[in-house]
Amino acid sequence: MEALIAALTLVVVGYVAGSVKIINEGNEGIVERLGQYRRSLKPGLNFVIPVFDTVLVETTREQILDIDPQQTITRDNVPLTVDAVMFWKILDVPKAYYGVEDLESALTNLVVTALRGEVGQMDLRETVSGRNKINQALLHQLDEATESWGVKIMRVEVQELAPSKTMLESLELERGAESKRKAAMSETESMVESIQRISRALQGQPNSQVVLQYLIAQKYVDANLKLSESDNSKIIFMDPKALTETIGELISADQTELGNNGNGNNP
Repeated sequence: MEALIAALTLVVVGYVAGSVKIINEGNEGIVERLGQYRRSLKPGLNFVIPVFDTVLVETTREQILDIDPQQTITRDNVPLTVDAVMFWKILDVPKAYYGVEDLESALTNLVVTALRGEVGQMDLRETVSGRNKINQALLHQLDEATESWGVKIMRVEVQELAPSKTMLESLELERGAESKRKAAMSETESMVESIQRISRALQGQPNSQVVLQYLIAQKYVDANLKLSESDNSKIIFMDPKALTETIGELISADQTELGNNGNGNNP
């Protein structure tokens, strides 16, 4: 008799111990009875039916999802490498558990798709200066898309947004070419202005045209010597004949203007 009582006592103690489930703060549990969802368990002391009930625990704390660097293309066809991080949390554990098979994988695919779509609507200049705009657009899109999963997107941050190495080299070459072009234009303008001043000084002097042509040729030679010192092997030389004709036209126009001004001053 005592053995039976002891056995019953052990069964009761085991049943009570098996029915007690403690859920820690920051977590939430769901109870499945014979494979079907029955109820949710909040943090604290909870009781279930041993053997028949299965308890699954999910965290409701804020989580971080780090997205691997992704290759995207802007509206003006510039390839960019984009790296983002998303902060999210589960608000409805049953929806998050039963609504999607692999929650983190689904969230990752959703972020990548939204990120590529948002960058594809902007050109390079807009993406570089509009990072906050991208963050807000992604937050709005993802928050709406994950509502049915019981998930709340807290914030999305684009950490890195940079052109590819090839594109950076291309942009650097383009900036260098633009700087050289501006320098060449400035040099040409200075040369024309200098020759015009000499033309005014030689006006009325014999053989002035020959002197000017000599000076133009000298300027051309000096300019080519400067260009030959450049590290860039691809140097384009201007036809000296065309240069002489162009500057000659400017000088003739300048002389005509001076002549007109002189005639106008005569009584």
